[in-house]
Amino acid sequence: MTIELPSGYQSRIAALPGGPVKVRLAHWAQTLPKIAAFEPKLMELTDQELKKRSLSVRYRARSGEPLSKLLPEAFALVREAGRRKLNMRHFDVQLLGGIAMFYRSIVEMRTGEGKTLTATLPMYLNALDGKGCHLATVNDYLARRDAEWMRPIYEALGLTVGVIETQMPQNQRRKEYACDVVYGTAKEFGFDFLRDRLLLRRAREGQGDLLGSMLGHAGRVKDEKPVQREAHFALVDEADSILIDEARTPLIISALPTEEEKMEVECYRWSAKMADEFVEDEDYEYDHDKRKAELTRAGRQKVRTLPKPQALDTVGMVNIYEYVERAIMVAREYTLDRQYVVRDGEIVIVDEFTGRLGEGRKWREGIHQAVEAMQGVKVTVATGQAARITVQDFFLRYKKLAGMTGTARSSRRELAKIYKCHVIPVPTNRPVIRRQLATRIFGDELARWQAVVDEVAEVHAEGRPILIGTRSIDKSELLSKMLHQRGIEHQVLNAHRIAEEADIIAAAGRAGKVTVSTNMAGRGTDIKLGEGIDELGGLHVICTEMHDSRRIDLQLIGRCGRQGDPGTYRQYLALDDDLLESGLGPKKAKKLKALGESGNGDFRKFDRLFRSAQRKVERRHFRDRKALMHFEKERKKMQRQMGQDPYLDTPG
Repeated sequence: MTIELPSGYQSRIAALPGGPVKVRLAHWAQTLPKIAAFEPKLMELTDQELKKRSLSVRYRARSGEPLSKLLPEAFALVREAGRRKLNMRHFDVQLLGGIAMFYRSIVEMRTGEGKTLTATLPMYLNALDGKGCHLATVNDYLARRDAEWMRPIYEALGLTVGVIETQMPQNQRRKEYACDVVYGTAKEFGFDFLRDRLLLRRAREGQGDLLGSMLGHAGRVKDEKPVQREAHFALVDEADSILIDEARTPLIISALPTEEEKMEVECYRWSAKMADEFVEDEDYEYDHDKRKAELTRAGRQKVRTLPKPQALDTVGMVNIYEYVERAIMVAREYTLDRQYVVRDGEIVIVDEFTGRLGEGRKWREGIHQAVEAMQGVKVTVATGQAARITVQDFFLRYKKLAGMTGTARSSRRELAKIYKCHVIPVPTNRPVIRRQLATRIFGDELARWQAVVDEVAEVHAEGRPILIGTRSIDKSELLSKMLHQRGIEHQVLNAHRIAEEADIIAAAGRAGKVTVSTNMAGRGTDIKLGEGIDELGGLHVICTEMHDSRRIDLQLIGRCGRQGDPGTYRQYLALDDDLLESGLGPKKAKKLKALGESGNGDFRKFDRLFRSAQRKVERRHFRDRKALMHFEKERKKMQRQMGQDPYLDTPG
C-alpha cells in the first residue's frame, strides 16, 4: 500500500509495532492528500469568507451528510484557521492523530508533538452536528489554559467555546455547556451529570425540596433546568491518567448526615489518639498487600481497657475495633505532604499520578475521616450517598469517545476491553534523539540524594537546564534543602506552589535553570528550550525514584527531547525505596534494605528487580480496576432489575 506522506514518515509508520496499527495508519494516511488539496483555495479566502465556508460545512453536517465524508474539508478549515490565528499550521502527523481520534482511538503522541492543537481537529468535526463536544482534562488550570489558547481557531470557524470550572455557579454552567465545544475536568463533568439526574428525579416525583435538602441548597427555583446536554462526544486529554488511574475513584454527591453519623466523629478522634499505643505483631498483625491491620486477642483486650470518652458508651465494641484498625492503617500508610496536604484546616488529597491537588475528592470507607482525626482538623462526617458514578461508567455513556496521551501503549489491552478504543501510536514530526544515561542504584536514600545533588552541580556548571522529578511533596522539599546547602539556585514546583506553575515551567528550559518538581511537571506541560541550549545537549531530566506505574516515569522522561530537540535523562534508585516493599513484599524489601545499609557489593545488578516490583504493582492495580468494573456492572444490573436508578439509589 502506498502512503503519500512527507519524506521519513513512511519508515516511521513501518517501524511501529503491530500489524493492525500499521494498517489503520496506512489507510488513514490516504486522507492526507485530500486535506492538502483544499489548502490553496482556503488560503485565498478572507477571514469572513473562511467563516462562511465553515458555516456551509456545518449546514451540510446538520442536514445529515456523514461526518466522515466532511472530514477532509473540515480538517483543512481547522488547519487554515490555526495558521491564521495562532501561526500554528497542523503537521501531517497531527492530522493523522486527529483522524485516529475521530475513529474512536486513544492517540499516543510524544511530548511536544502538539496534542492541544491536534485536539481542535476532532473537536471541530464532531461539533458540526450541533450536539456539543466535551474535552476532559486533568485540572481546571489546563482546561482554562487550553480553551483560551485554542479559542481563536474555533471562533474563526463560527463555533462557540465554553469552560467549566470548580466554583462556577449553575446558571453560568448552563451557558457554558450550551457552547459547541466545552473544556473542563472529568470530575466536574461527572458531578454535573449527577446533579442533573437528581434534578430530573425531583421534577418527575414532584418533590420540590428533595434536591435542595440533599445538596444543602433548599429553596431553589422550581423551574430550574439541567445544565448538560446529551452525552455526544468526549475527547479525554491525558487519557491513561483519567480513564485508568482515576477509574477507581467514584464521584459521589453526599446526602445530609444523621445523628448516628455525627457520633462517629468521637470514634475517629479517640482511635486516632490511641493508634500509637498498639505494637505490630503484639497487638495487631499487618497485611501489606491488602494494607489492612487486624487486632490480635491482646490488641482487643487493650482496646477494652483503654480509657474512653462517654460518647463511646453506646458504640459496640466490634465497631470500635474497626475504628482502631483503620487508625493504625492510616498512621502507617498515609503521610503528610505525600498522599495529602493540610490547607485552610482541611485535608486535600494529592493525586499520586499527577502530583496535583485533588480538589473536592475524599477517600472512601472512613479513611478520609481517619486522616482528618490524625491531623487534628475538623472531622467531616462520612455521609450517605445521594448520587454516585465511577469515571469508567461516566465516559462509557458517550456515544463517541476518543483520547490522547503521551503514554498509553502499555495499557492498550485495558483501554480496548473497557472503552472499546484502539491505542494508536502516531509517528513523531521529527526523529527522537533523546539519550538515556546509565541507571544509578544506591544502598540507601541518603546516598541516592547526595549523588543526585552531585550530578545537578556537575550538569548545572555546563549551563544546561535540569528538571528533577520526585514522587512526593516532602521529597521535593528535602531535595530543595540539599540544593540550597550546595548553593545551587533552583525552583520548586509542587502542590504547594500551584499559582507559580506557569512561570516556573516557562523558564525551566533556559540556560542554568534547575527545577525540582513532583509529577506536576509530568503532564500537561511543555518545556521549551532557551536559545543555544540545544548546542549544550538540551534539557537533562533526573528521575529520582521509580513510580508505581511505568507510564508516569515515561511522562517525566518525555519532558526532554521534544520535537527533535536533544536531551538526556537518568534514573536513580535506592534499595530502601518504597516501591520494593509494595511490589516484592516486606520480607524481601527488608533483606534488600539491610544489604544496602551494609554497603557491600555492586548494586547495578538489582535494576531488573525494580522493574519486576513495578510490574507487580501495576498488575495489582489492574486487578483492582477489573474488580471495580465487575462490582459496578453487577450492582447496576441488580438495581435495574429492582427498578432502581443505578446512579441515585446507591448503597452508602
